[in-house]
Amino acid sequence: MMDSGFTNGVIAVKEKRLFGERLVRFAEMSAEDVFRALTEAGYGFGAASSVYEFEEMILAEERDLDAFIRTYAPSKAELEYFLAPRDFHNGKALLKAHALGKDATGLLAPDGLVPAERIASCIEAGDFSPLSGELRKALEEGKALLDESKEGAGVQLGVLFERALYAHLAACCTKNRSLKKLIARRADTENILSYLRAPSKEAAEALYVAGGTLSKAKLAGLFSSDADKAERTLNGTPYEALLQECFAAKRAGKPLSAAEKSADDLEMDFYRHARYSKEGRDPFLLYVIRRRAENADVRILLVCLLAGMTAAEIKVRLRGIL
Repeated sequence: MMDSGFTNGVIAVKEKRLFGERLVRFAEMSAEDVFRALTEAGYGFGAASSVYEFEEMILAEERDLDAFIRTYAPSKAELEYFLAPRDFHNGKALLKAHALGKDATGLLAPDGLVPAERIASCIEAGDFSPLSGELRKALEEGKALLDESKEGAGVQLGVLFERALYAHLAACCTKNRSLKKLIARRADTENILSYLRAPSKEAAEALYVAGGTLSKAKLAGLFSSDADKAERTLNGTPYEALLQECFAAKRAGKPLSAAEKSADDLEMDFYRHARYSKEGRDPFLLYVIRRRAENADVRILLVCLLAGMTAAEIKVRLRGIL
């Protein structure tokens, strides 16, 4: 793995290429003008010749970022955090497609740490011994679940792989205090939103993922018959403001969109302190998170502009920007 000092020097050069708040101004331009501004700045490495090929330019950026992660990750923990989720996504997609007799090609993410081809071969052979750890366990249990063909198996499969991913990340990142805390924050946030969407405590508990700091017993307070007590369930925790925001939305009969966007921006907010740091591993994490968010924002911008949405409608959809 690369020395953090050297990596942070590389990042100091590369981050100058990021658009930052200019992405917000792009929402006020036409799709063609945004495409022109992106390509003139080198975004997409010349992979697209028209705005209608914007997915090609985003894919080129994602491939470049993947190469950066594999080359400059300060330790195995960062490598696992950013790339292992794809293995679990691809495993779930391939398993489901195999059960339905369909082609999974269009559902796959780029390879993570385990080639999708290897996962597919294991599924075809019904032999998961070439794999290991939580991924192998999830595939074995997922296959058994789908073989039973029970109602709701698809939802159960999603929960199974989500739990396996969190268990995998927690194990791989346990020595990295920063990532360990972030993973717990992500698990807690996911559980809070799951509980608030669920029709009952039992339905919520079926979706619960381990790895956070909030227990099922603690979250059960969200189903208290005393509305005020339910809203105070997470007082004194880092999630107090999030919960208040969610209950305010529910009282107004609105979806939890703002809270869901906060969850999407969680990584960015967690490492915001590293914005001007040139030491340690956090600048690497923030840089990768920023580039991934930027790619997501470019997609949001061009899809929305081509659909004729207004600048105001687009701006509220953009991810956290630094």
